[in-house]
Amino acid sequence: MENSPIIIALNLAAAAGLLIWAVRLVRTGFERAYGNNIRLWMKRTTKNRVSASITGAAAAILLQSSTAVILLLAGFMSAGAIATRAGLALVLGADLGSAIAVQILNSKIAVLEPILLLAGVTLFLRSSRRTFRQLGRILIGLALIFVSLDLIRLASQPVAEAQALQAITVYLSGDLITAFILAALFAWFVHSSVAAILLLAMFTAYGILPVDAAFAMVLGANLGGALIAFVLTLRSELPVRRVVIGNLCLRGGGAFVGLFCIAQFQLSDLLQGMSDEQKVLGLHVLFNFSLVMIGLLLLRPVLRLIELLVPSRAAFDGQSIHRSVLDQAVLNQPERAFSCARREMVEMGNRVEAMLREAMDLFDVFDQRAADGLRDEHAKIARMANDVRVYLSSVRSTDRKEAIGTRAFDLASNAVNIETGSDIIARKIISLARRKHLEKTNFSDQGKAELLDFYDHVLRNVQQGIVVLMSDDVDIARSLVEQKETVRDLEQELEKKHLIRLSDGQTASIETSAIHIDLLRSLKTLNSSFATLAYPLLIETGELLESRLSSV
Repeated sequence: MENSPIIIALNLAAAAGLLIWAVRLVRTGFERAYGNNIRLWMKRTTKNRVSASITGAAAAILLQSSTAVILLLAGFMSAGAIATRAGLALVLGADLGSAIAVQILNSKIAVLEPILLLAGVTLFLRSSRRTFRQLGRILIGLALIFVSLDLIRLASQPVAEAQALQAITVYLSGDLITAFILAALFAWFVHSSVAAILLLAMFTAYGILPVDAAFAMVLGANLGGALIAFVLTLRSELPVRRVVIGNLCLRGGGAFVGLFCIAQFQLSDLLQGMSDEQKVLGLHVLFNFSLVMIGLLLLRPVLRLIELLVPSRAAFDGQSIHRSVLDQAVLNQPERAFSCARREMVEMGNRVEAMLREAMDLFDVFDQRAADGLRDEHAKIARMANDVRVYLSSVRSTDRKEAIGTRAFDLASNAVNIETGSDIIARKIISLARRKHLEKTNFSDQGKAELLDFYDHVLRNVQQGIVVLMSDDVDIARSLVEQKETVRDLEQELEKKHLIRLSDGQTASIETSAIHIDLLRSLKTLNSSFATLAYPLLIETGELLESRLSSV
């Protein structure tokens, strides 16, 4: 019974599922604990293509995912903080970093599995600090990766002797294109090329996959990994899509070239003195290293080609066009009506995010026409918020037992909070930018860097607030409220640093002191208005007690 095909298939599927989940656990732990630090580090170390590629590789090793690095990069590129050329170099480096991560996870550090698991569980259960709890999550994830690999090894032993599977693997050896496509689809389906490559390495080690078929599938998994980011950024801004498409062309094109070479030459003979498993992992690293080298050399012509493939469209003011999704026909169906209200508020949040990006640009070059446009945008958001409140007040239910008042009130409060955010930008932040322009002053270099870093924190929290509206994700909501205290403490720390520069007599700091302090406080208030979007969800789930996060 234990060696029946069904039991073996279930064991393999369960082990593979654990591996996929464990990789995701490590990635989310790093994102939640060190996401802001990684974002700022990426922003500061992408001044040229070489440093950008090194940064991308290091970030991917930490996050166990090149896709996660690309999604972080998208925010910077949308804000104009990272150029397209540096962005593509960073993504190529991230691909190499994810390949190195696979090597690390498959190394002898697996002997630390019990220590990692014990330390991770202890930190997660016993620590009250969020960073330590997320560090525990990372250690647990790493330990579970090693556990899942052990389970795959155990489940693979009887599979290697199965005649039916041997027939399939023999077929894949003769049909490398099919093997290539299957691996690409699998990597895209599980949204992790790291997990896919680890699985392929295990199957090769136990003779389930011939080396040539495994080579083809490694290249297919690389194509699938590039497709993940392509699909996730289809609606991103033009520079982001150009970088992702450039990566897809290089990685996908390189994968097809590699597949042709495998079909024509015995590449496995080039990696002498290595086990089959090491050959598979070695090819993965070699492939991505080659792409980095070729990509950095051909960066400019590749981007020119992508600009031809993805041309700029004629500019138009898309924000001036808005079609309300507040469907009057479903007012007697609370669930559908509330869904319409949430969709409208997501649109409002997106508009506030765009306002914040453009308003911060005014501190570099003030444009009165852009400032007037932002004030007009605030007026539109205020009208949308009023429409949402009126709409929610009209929601009725045919079921008298259905309580809709509390939910309608919570949603209406969220609409007010989003409108408050746009009001802070239109009335306060733009006025500060205009004042700086009229007084012809400039922030000190250190002061400007601190303001931009603080803005990055707030921008990320605005984006997280929008995600909470869309998804009702309790973990993100909790993180958003925790960030409220972090931002408050950071604002106080930056004020102290500014006062120290004043006491040192720095002219630039003295001239812009009032603007600097007011901008910090305005951004903190904006952050608070979006952090409040998480309160209704946390109260409903018992995560927020007396305006404070619960300890569990």
